[in-house]
Amino acid sequence: MASSNRSSGNKSEENTSPVFDSDLLSGDPRLNHLLVSVLAEVKLYAEDQIKHIKKLTEIALALSAEKNISRLLELIVDEARDLSNADAGTLYILDAKSNTLKFEIFQNKSMNIRMGGTSGQETALPYVPLYYKTKPNHRNVSSHVALTGKTINIKDVYEAEGFDFTGTREYDRSTGYRSKSMLVIPMKNNESKIIGVLQLLNAMDPETNTVVEFSAEYIDLIAALASQAAVAITNTNLTEDLRNLFYSFIQSIATAIDEKSPYTGGHIKRVVDLTMMIAEKINETDNGMYAEFSFNENEVEELRLAAWMHDVGKITTPEHIIDKATKLEGIMDGITCIKDRFNLIETLLKVEFLSREPDLSENPVRLGLNHAKNLRKYEINIERLRQDLIFIISCNHPKNPMTPDKIKRLKKISRKTYLFQQKEYPYLTKEEVNRLSIPKGTLDEHERKMVENHALMTQKILNHLPFPEKLARVPEYAGAHHEKLDGRGYPNGLSGEAVPLQSRILAIADVFEALTARDRPYKEALKTVNVLKIMETMKNDKSIDPDVYDIFTRSKLHLKYLKQNSITDS
Repeated sequence: MASSNRSSGNKSEENTSPVFDSDLLSGDPRLNHLLVSVLAEVKLYAEDQIKHIKKLTEIALALSAEKNISRLLELIVDEARDLSNADAGTLYILDAKSNTLKFEIFQNKSMNIRMGGTSGQETALPYVPLYYKTKPNHRNVSSHVALTGKTINIKDVYEAEGFDFTGTREYDRSTGYRSKSMLVIPMKNNESKIIGVLQLLNAMDPETNTVVEFSAEYIDLIAALASQAAVAITNTNLTEDLRNLFYSFIQSIATAIDEKSPYTGGHIKRVVDLTMMIAEKINETDNGMYAEFSFNENEVEELRLAAWMHDVGKITTPEHIIDKATKLEGIMDGITCIKDRFNLIETLLKVEFLSREPDLSENPVRLGLNHAKNLRKYEINIERLRQDLIFIISCNHPKNPMTPDKIKRLKKISRKTYLFQQKEYPYLTKEEVNRLSIPKGTLDEHERKMVENHALMTQKILNHLPFPEKLARVPEYAGAHHEKLDGRGYPNGLSGEAVPLQSRILAIADVFEALTARDRPYKEALKTVNVLKIMETMKNDKSIDPDVYDIFTRSKLHLKYLKQNSITDS
């Protein structure tokens, strides 16, 4: 009988009547009616609890998924108000350093107020102290809850005793609002540590839309929500702390790399700033090659990290190579040795001249002519020696490019010899000639390879770091910032589309920073117009990305960068 009633297919009855065994019915109609009513109430209560559990589960998933701390805090108050049907809500976060509760979120539905979080409106409310000097602050309900860990449920704040609601009443007086019921719950994380306080105000009866006391059945639900929120905040803060630690570590490495040279301090940070300016402008552009392209949040962070780490490989590059201001410079500038050598040669010439001086007392006229001849020869040799040294010094400086005629003269000087302690030596060694013959810059081929190797070392070093999946291409982008679209770059000789866009952006930022720097000993300070001419040539021969460069100049990012870094042509 009972089975046939349950399977009758009468959906109307199934939806309105409790499911129970008909054998439970008695012969008393009144008792039967009472039993049906009780079962109906139990069913409604059970369904209501299931809804709450589902809601809490949904909230827990939402809280655990949200990684932005501002959105997370806002979400906590939104969900707590929705769950308790509260008109207003406030979220305080404990500031352990100052022993205060900091207003993070303030919401009031009936007054259409949203402050903190993603609202763009600062809370601008004073912090609540946990202590006055050394005495615990139990006057404020929020600080009392934070200190004791106890939940406070107040029917009417105007009638409550034991707490100071002066501030609440002043707020009501100035706004016309009427604060009444209040629920204040501590936010305890998984370590039972109180990290904040959730305060809800004015529970609303959904049928009459009047303010009522917060129902006892909701307190446990809100407490569960507060606990979930505390864990979510703790995890998010931990993630953010780890991220900040990671960035601080990276920036410390970048600073150490810059400080290897007294001339490149701040280079990496300036490259990071310029790189992000270009990336932001690409996201904003609505025409040209990258009109449909946009970096998402993870890609922006990936590029920022690549910019911070692009020169990490220079850890392996000797300082005297990084700072090499002249062609002969090593641990010390080799031109000093050449100067000393030429001073020695000059002294030897003088000694030789004096040793050939005749005794004029024997035949003053004839011997005087020989003296004049020797003196003239000596003076010519000294003058040539000094001119050769001046020429060699000029060859040592990178601003004087070496032409075939200069190299020919250099080799001619190197073939000259001098005699010292019965042994013959060349004016210049073979290595000195090779270094002085460097056509442009200060680095010979071996040294240039050492410098270029920093890009490969950047990739190797970064490939050892366990970057998360969303940042997995940081080593690739950082290590390819010297690749060129025409395939003449390094370390891998990539070309065309094989060079990632992120690396192309980095390349332009790196080149512009280097060319506009005013403190590099190995190059002359260039005027901005000349820097742009050089980069225009690089654009035309596909050394750098033409489209990215056009965005860079068309949007006048170069002028913004120069102004930010106080770089002028004067």
